[in-house]
Order: sequence, then structure tokens, then C-alpha cells
Amino acid sequence: MIYLSMVLKLVIGLAALVFVTRLLGKKHMSQVTPFDFVYALILGGTVEETIYHQDHTIPQMLFSISVWGILIYSVERITMKYDKLRAPLKGSSQVLIKGGKVNIKELERANLELEQLSGMLRQKGIFSLKEVNYVFLETSGEISVLRYQDEDIVEEPSILLVNEGRVHENNLQEVGKDKDWLMQAINKDGIKLKDIYYAEYSEPKGFYIKTYDHCL
Repeated sequence: MIYLSMVLKLVIGLAALVFVTRLLGKKHMSQVTPFDFVYALILGGTVEETIYHQDHTIPQMLFSISVWGILIYSVERITMKYDKLRAPLKGSSQVLIKGGKVNIKELERANLELEQLSGMLRQKGIFSLKEVNYVFLETSGEISVLRYQDEDIVEEPSILLVNEGRVHENNLQEVGKDKDWLMQAINKDGIKLKDIYYAEYSEPKGFYIKTYDHCL
């Protein structure tokens, strides 16, 4: 009898979740925001609690799913109608790079390191920050990128050698260089290490350096 009850709860719970999900609209995984992820977790958790606790009845499960679904649907409709509430409730896109300049404050607000951003750019087929004009961090956590139209596509990946005034020793070893070589190259341009926000290097293109003065 217990197993029959669990099967019944699973079937009804699945049907209720499908109904609520369809009601809230179709979204690709890339469009799912943290807000969407949270409400999906709670919906699933509601069904799970009912399945494994015999004192939780099917009507209680349906009631919980219905109330939660109505709340989420209301939030969706409100954010569609009132622009001022959309950002606090569902977040808004952030400009991480503007006009080729890294927005340090926005990067920190997004809890991203420059190396993480470089990894996200590589997934978009961009292997040097020199190619990038604008980068937007969307509410889904994905980035949208606008390249410089007249910038040559980098055929060899650029390696991040300096980040926030600190030398990446492992990356230096990867390009077969040492810190003395790096310091000599930097000093030629009259730049101090502590003033560098980031410095990339590739064999065909050489150095691409941005100081804090050239960031937002």
C-alpha cells in the first residue's frame, strides 16, 4: 500500500509539475535565470517531501504546488508589466567590457575573476581580450560579445601573464619564459607591474597590456 501511494504521488506530482512549468512558459536552458532555477528547485522539493513522508497527503502536495505556481506566475507577470521591478526580482545584464575597457567594478559585482571571463570568451571562440569591444553578462549567466570589426582574429591563444598586478608563474612556464624576461619586456614600455590590470602575450601578436588607468 505504501509503494502504491508513492507511485500515485509520483504520477500526480509529475503531472502537476508539467502543468505549472507549461503555464510559466517555455525557456531554453541558456535563458534560465537564477530566479527560475530557485523556483524549479522548490517545486521539485515540494513533490519530493510528499513522496517520502506518508503524513504529507496528495491534496497537500497539490495545494503547495498550486500556491507556489501562482506566486511565481504573479512575479513573472509583474516583471513583464513593471520595468522597475524586473531588475530587483530577476536581475539585469551587466556590461563587463565597454569600448575595450574592462569594467572592474562590474566584474567584482558579478563575482568573476578576469581569468574566468577569459575562459568564457574562449568558449565563444575568442582567445584574446584585444579582439573584444563589448561584453555583456546576461541574467542567465551567459555572456554576449561584440568583437572589433577591424581586429584580426587571433590564430594563437593569448596567455594571461599578469592579472591585477600579479604574475602568473604557471602561465609564464607555459610560454617558456621566466619572470626576468617578463619584467624586462614591461620595463621597456616604462610600465610598473603594480599598475598593470592585465597583460596578455602570444608569439605572433606579442604583448597586449591594460593598466588600471585604461579600465573603468
